[in-house]
Amino acid sequence: MALRPTHTGTVNSTTFEAAAGSDETYAVVAQAWVQFDWALDGGRFNDLPGSRVEMTVGKLDLFGYFDQNAVAGDEGAQFLNNVFVHNPLLDSGGDIGADAYGFAPGGRLAYFGVNEGWTWGASMGVFASGEGATLAAGPGQPLVIAQLEWSPTQINGEPRGTRRAYAWTNGRTTGIDGSEQRHTGVGISVDQRVGSELNLFGRLGQRTSGDGNFNSAITAGLEHGGRAWGRRNDTVGLALGWMKTSTAWRDATADGSLVGYSASGNEHVAELYYRAKVNEHLELSPGFQLIQRAGGDGSAPDARVFGLRANLGF
Repeated sequence: MALRPTHTGTVNSTTFEAAAGSDETYAVVAQAWVQFDWALDGGRFNDLPGSRVEMTVGKLDLFGYFDQNAVAGDEGAQFLNNVFVHNPLLDSGGDIGADAYGFAPGGRLAYFGVNEGWTWGASMGVFASGEGATLAAGPGQPLVIAQLEWSPTQINGEPRGTRRAYAWTNGRTTGIDGSEQRHTGVGISVDQRVGSELNLFGRLGQRTSGDGNFNSAITAGLEHGGRAWGRRNDTVGLALGWMKTSTAWRDATADGSLVGYSASGNEHVAELYYRAKVNEHLELSPGFQLIQRAGGDGSAPDARVFGLRANLGF
């Protein structure tokens, strides 16, 4: 499907193609890593049992460790549009600077503390970016990201929700003109269980230096279990997103010669899906997406995308 210029990265985050038009078949080593865990049972920091330190090194998916979200973070089962799977500035906006498949060599160090009624964590990661993510250049000017998280827990120890706040800087992203540029930003990712069937989520992203097509993003939504209508293994999800067109993009497109229009508005995205469990091996998820004012084009017609995702496992 061909879309006019849009802030949205992709409407289907489960697929990728290494080279447009290529019919070659080959294997890809997407991730390869090793992790070390150290349990801390009372040492000099008076940590409670369950507290731990983790160190992970290898070729990694950054989003497995930062910007996680229990409601909007799994494109194989939840929302498909890229702006709902991860923070739009990091992913659709390009600040992650990973390879074509979304991975990069790097490492991360994290501490998790456990207390009665809540858990918390602090982590930092350093990842090669730009040409460094593909090993075509050295690891200089990497993506550096740090995160704090806090989760209140239920009586059984399961989290009722998690709040995450993080900041990043990356010296190998690109500006609107295609030149190398340092980007920095901050983000928040929140998920919250309400009762037994309803889960809410929200994300906020703000680029604090550097420029892109959009510099601010807000996404929010929910998922609801199907017990209320007699389908306890089914789920319905709804999300809304807003990407604020940057002043730099408005200026770059002002005369209409760059992309054929003058950017004047913000992009809006909505997605609705229903995940139906057919049997123990198969789930089907019909979905609908709506994109308005694509790329900040106030005259752009609405884009409507219908899809059907199948998830087969043994």
